[in-house]
Amino acid sequence: MADVARSAGVSVETVYAAFGTKAGLLHRAWDVTIGGDDQDVPYHERPEVRAVRAEPDLARRFHMQAALYTETAHRIVPFTLALQAASGSEPAAEAMLEEIGRQRLAGYGVMTRDAAATGQLVVSEQECLDVLWSTCDGALWHRLINERGWSDERFAQWLGDLWTRLMTRPDVGG
Repeated sequence: MADVARSAGVSVETVYAAFGTKAGLLHRAWDVTIGGDDQDVPYHERPEVRAVRAEPDLARRFHMQAALYTETAHRIVPFTLALQAASGSEPAAEAMLEEIGRQRLAGYGVMTRDAAATGQLVVSEQECLDVLWSTCDGALWHRLINERGWSDERFAQWLGDLWTRLMTRPDVGG
């Protein structure tokens, strides 16, 4: 908290007054990180997510979702990697990681139910959820973008293609 106060140019008391605890600070930092701003709008109600959810063609939807994930990963993945690094010695970081995990699963559950409602899935809802959830945990993005040098465009196209090939009829998009 002292480091945060110093970086912000305020007293430690000010940070505690604003956020209460380290956990409160981490939750607020997560909210800003996932949304990309400090607006109090749930992620799945943001215009860019609503546009993905409204797309009737599942292949196009998967490509839109892959592009949005790629864009937001630039904010989300460094945050979660920092939490992972701190979680061994900082209970608030460990608790925040668990909360992020619950939120991710719930969020991909929404996207999966929406995908299933199109009637265009060729896999079960559970398999769709598992594929979306596992390919968007940050590790794949981090490795291909940061370690292998893929561009955002290449990654988003590949991920959208992967989802489309795995989970839609062969005659659908891609």
